[in-house]
Amino acid sequence: MILATLAGALADPLFWVVVMLVALQYRRMAAVRRVFFGEAALGGVWRETALASAYGLGGGFLGSLVIVLVGLTLSGSGLIYLWPVAILLMLINARFLCFAYAGGVLALANLFFGFPEVNIAQVLALVAVLHMVESLLILAGGHLGAVPAYFRAPGGRVVGGFTLQRFWPIPIAALAVVGPVAVQHGVAMPEWWPLFKPDVPGNPAELTYALVPVVAGLGYGDLAVSRRPAAKSRLSALYLGTYSLLLLLLAYWSQHHRALAFLAALFSPLGHELVIYAGKRGEFRRSPLYVPPERGVGVLDVIPEAPAYRAGLRPGDVLLAVNQQPVNSRRELEEALAWAWGPVEVEFLHGSGRAYRREVVSWRHKGQPFGLLPVPEGYEEEVMDVSTAGPLWRWWSGFWRRLKGS
Repeated sequence: MILATLAGALADPLFWVVVMLVALQYRRMAAVRRVFFGEAALGGVWRETALASAYGLGGGFLGSLVIVLVGLTLSGSGLIYLWPVAILLMLINARFLCFAYAGGVLALANLFFGFPEVNIAQVLALVAVLHMVESLLILAGGHLGAVPAYFRAPGGRVVGGFTLQRFWPIPIAALAVVGPVAVQHGVAMPEWWPLFKPDVPGNPAELTYALVPVVAGLGYGDLAVSRRPAAKSRLSALYLGTYSLLLLLLAYWSQHHRALAFLAALFSPLGHELVIYAGKRGEFRRSPLYVPPERGVGVLDVIPEAPAYRAGLRPGDVLLAVNQQPVNSRRELEEALAWAWGPVEVEFLHGSGRAYRREVVSWRHKGQPFGLLPVPEGYEEEVMDVSTAGPLWRWWSGFWRRLKGS
């Protein structure tokens, strides 16, 4: 039944609108890589989109299983308010577009003012399930397509790293109450079901439920400075998965205790902020990986299938020489590559064990980049802006600075 409902979601034009929006995000990421590597690095946008859609289908199926298992319904929940509130919060900060913040705001408004009419348990449970799916997707592929970047550490030093950004279109089979009369052909559910009682008249055990297709989109953004992208995505998945399980438990208990409803409403945004804070603070408190070595040129990233990649160079390696000419800076590397033609011999230290390797690779097309991005060397590099402030916050900050200046 879930698979049939998800097939119906694929026929919804909204799903393909979300797919196109995801493709635009991957095109933007490819353009960032082009800035670092040149025209040869741009490409694979549709491959990335197709891969993300496949992951999204798997995540949507798992999320649908959880929704059916706990009996989470859309009927009478007030979920219609989530998107408008999320968009308003986005004007303050782009990361507030996440439902964790909108769900918390709606729950707190209902608890304090009685408006809008939302089922707090259902809204927060949906937030928890979506983040549970996101944590699984991050675990499976959050490190894929990592984009190299330069960041300014708290002390002012410029370090190398990666921005981790993934986007997934998610079709979900959600439950809806269709009436109090039992249908002739249905599925008998256990007596304890549903765990989340629908906010509609009637005995939940005597209501008739149906699966309806819902289309959503999930996004993940993080940075890796002191860890490899794969290790950082695994840690992020652990943090987010723990958050989602705790939020789901609090959402369930909020049906029975008003004090726990307040706790769940606060934990939805504040717990999410804690996940973000722990991830970013942990990266800059550890020693960065992508900084200049004592000898040679550190490798931040390489283009797949480029000459540097075919030679065996990988992120984190240390390039020692090109055609037996030692290189200890970006300038020396550029000079050595400028004179390279035909077979190119590279000497480098590979992997965490720093195993010495010497390889020869063919490089005959001057229009093709060698495909190697070195780590930053100083404090004057152009760094990536990691701020996510929205237009409303930027306007207020500018207004406040002008007011103080006058």
